[in-house]
Order: sequence, then C-alpha cells, then structure tokens
Amino acid sequence: GFLSLQGHVVRNWKVRWFVLLQDKLLYYKIEGGKKEPYPKGRIILDGCTITCPCLEYENRPLLIKLTTKTNTDYFLECCSREERDSWALDITGAIHAGHPVQVQELHKMQNSFRLLDSISLHDIVEKMCDNSTGIKLTRNLEQGNRYKETFTGSALVDWLISKAFALSRFDAVTLSSMLIEENFIKPVGARSTEATRCSDLSKQFVDDSTALYMFAETNNKNISSKEELQFNMVELSGTIVKQGFLVKQGHKRKNWKVRKFVLRSDPAFLHYYDPTKEENKPVGGFSLRGCLISALEDNGVPAGVKGNVQGNLFKIITKNDIHYYIQASSKAERTQWIEAIKPLT
Repeated sequence: GFLSLQGHVVRNWKVRWFVLLQDKLLYYKIEGGKKEPYPKGRIILDGCTITCPCLEYENRPLLIKLTTKTNTDYFLECCSREERDSWALDITGAIHAGHPVQVQELHKMQNSFRLLDSISLHDIVEKMCDNSTGIKLTRNLEQGNRYKETFTGSALVDWLISKAFALSRFDAVTLSSMLIEENFIKPVGARSTEATRCSDLSKQFVDDSTALYMFAETNNKNISSKEELQFNMVELSGTIVKQGFLVKQGHKRKNWKVRKFVLRSDPAFLHYYDPTKEENKPVGGFSLRGCLISALEDNGVPAGVKGNVQGNLFKIITKNDIHYYIQASSKAERTQWIEAIKPLT
C-alpha cells in the first residue's frame, strides 16, 4: 500500500508504494499513475527495531520509525492509526519471523491489560501536563463547536505507549478509562461522552481521532459557539467515515498525484491533502450533496483520463459538473470507497 517516506538526503516527504516481504520492505515510485517495475529502495528487516507510535514529529502523529542494524532511520507515515498499527504489527511479525514465540507474545499483548506496578495515576497526569514532553493540547471541532486545549483519544493512547506507561493500545485504553473514573480527564462532546456510559471499564474511553478529551480542571469557557466558525472549519467538523491514499488526476495539467483522502459526514465532504506537506490543511475538497459516483471500466483508457494508468478508476461528478478521476490501489478498495461515498451524496 501507499505510505509517505522521509528522504535521507533532502528531508522532504514522498509517497511511495510499499511491499512487505518476509525479510525486506520494498518501495516503488509511482509515475504517471502507474507503479514503476523496479523498486526505488529497500529496507532490510534483519536486525531492525521498530518504534510505533513514533512522536518525534509533532505535526505527523501517524509515524512508524524503523532503525536498521546499521543505525539508519526510516520514517514512514500512514493515513490513519488503524492503518499504522496494522503495518506496525505486520512489520514486527516479519522482523521476528524466525522467532515464533515472540510473535505469539506480541499478539497476546494486544488484548491483555496489565498496569505497571511502578505507575500511579497522579504521576501520569503530572507528566501529561509537562509543557515540553506532555500531551499536546490543540483546538478541535465536534458537531459545530470548537474546543480549546483538548486532545483526542488516539493521541492520548499514542502518548501513553510512547512514554512506556502502557505496553499496548488495549492497556492504554483501559488506563485512560481509569483517568476518567478518577476525574483526572473528562470527555468533551457526544462521541466521547457516550462511551463513558458503558459498564465495561476498558470501553469507557474511545481510541479515536474524533473523540475529544480535556483535563478535568480546564475551564468550560474554552468552548466556542457554532456562530464563530468560518465555513471551511464547518466543513472539517464532520465525523471521519473513511480515509486513505488514492491517486488523483489534476484538473489543469492532467498529471497523477497521490493524495490522502478524508471522507466526512455531517456535513458530507470529501477533502484531499498533499501528504508531502508539513501543514495538515486540505489542498482541495468538495461537498458530496448532489454528486454522482461511478466505477470506470478497466479495459482501455476512459474518456477524460490521461496517461497509461494502472486501473481501478472511479469518477465523481459534483453538482457543479466538475469531474474528478480517482484511482484506487485495487478493485476491492475502489468498491469500498464507492460504497462509503454513495450514501452521502
């Protein structure tokens, strides 16, 4: 699949097509909407160590760090935490392929809770509040309201694991639920508040980038009303339904670029981002109301499509008659995107 990779000489970010083998991770360049036949590079997994979550870049919370036995660091960025954790688990399995016991222990650890004896909740909260190494507080949107000094559920889970307060995401979720129970943190908005009604402690906290939390002592005046929001902020306040890398044809030059697409509902919008850029702002997007979406046949190049593309194309026509040509990595992925978008049009 697609991942964003940081260069070693020029420290910029490029999207590459990655293929995981038993002993190596290959990556390929995409040119003109098509994967080149030979890999651009390879990461030898023998002796590799993996860091996930990797929080070395504040603006890129979805990183995996691979350090080879020659001490070369590779930073790979995914589209979502689910995708990142899936890649990390598979890469870890490949690294330890010759040690099946370690792989079994890794899978067991995903769903077993063990609070480390040396940790107290007060210590965790104190370190969370540290200005330099604590959890980053940001402004967030939910259902038209803007909240200051909040953090998302998935950001807290990442932070707890990176600081060794938890061994797995399951541990971190249970630990976060304990922080709610003891009134150290509180949910903000419907998504996180609803979860606290669950009787199962390990389900009272939501490991999700749309669930918001704040420190319990944070002043409620930090909430801004819907009327203060600009239109483009309202667009981005919807619930994320699906996200992932797709290849999009440009409107002017008709060239193909890999973009990170984010599908939101309520309001229904499809935005796309340039994964090579540092700022997390859409480079384009449109309302899905009144849109038409359809798959394009793979036999031959459809009208309106330029270049020798790989296939798995679909087209979205907006109510203003703007045509978007988009390429998925497989027929199954194309079907998933179409089925996710259709109910929102």
